[in-house]
Amino acid sequence: MQVIDPKRGAKPRPENLVEQIYAQLKDDIFEFRLIPGDRFSEGEVAERMQVSRTPVRQALHRLEREGYLDVLFRSGWQVRPFDFKHFEQLYDVRIVFELEAVRRLCQRPEGELPVPLAALREVWHVPAQQRLEDGREVSRLDERFHCQLVEAAGNTEMARLHAQVSEQIRIIRRLDFTQAQRVNLTYEEHASILQAILERRCDDAQHQLRAHIEVSKAQVHTITLHMLQSTREQAMAGGG
Repeated sequence: MQVIDPKRGAKPRPENLVEQIYAQLKDDIFEFRLIPGDRFSEGEVAERMQVSRTPVRQALHRLEREGYLDVLFRSGWQVRPFDFKHFEQLYDVRIVFELEAVRRLCQRPEGELPVPLAALREVWHVPAQQRLEDGREVSRLDERFHCQLVEAAGNTEMARLHAQVSEQIRIIRRLDFTQAQRVNLTYEEHASILQAILERRCDDAQHQLRAHIEVSKAQVHTITLHMLQSTREQAMAGGG
């Protein structure tokens, strides 16, 4: 876990410090520096980050509310173990929202192109040599692609709930972009889905979108299991 180094001569405001600790811990979880099942105390975090326990406690409780940590009675904190059944259910919810969004978009009058779709076309309809190779950035753009599809459908509550689901699966979804082949396929599949929507081929667009998400779900499940096993083996080797 990295140590937060506040700017010299200026004490950060309490709310900013909590946000900083929260962001660092969340990044540690996402990058598998803290792996599912790891246990730790508030004091350990405070010591490593050179801060008091109060902002640490507030950051930990925020991560607990978001489903990343569990508080253990008199035993500190634990990174919540992966519940793949829960993630699969979230993926199912995501698919329902996105298929409905595609249906609504395909029902728009001919010639009417929502601004988000025009922006997405500029990102994903690009020659191979112009595609990004940074997996983290493509992961961010991929999540934005799917969120903007739902936003473009025009139902703000559906978009809000879809964004919440996307946030919850981000921890494993981003792993899909650790392989160059998946990055290239994402560009091709997004461009094809967009084209089908723009041409009002609803059934085709929905079929492509479902297949795109299902393949990604299967990929991240396999990659996550592999990374967890590899990380645990490295931890055991280091401890031995």
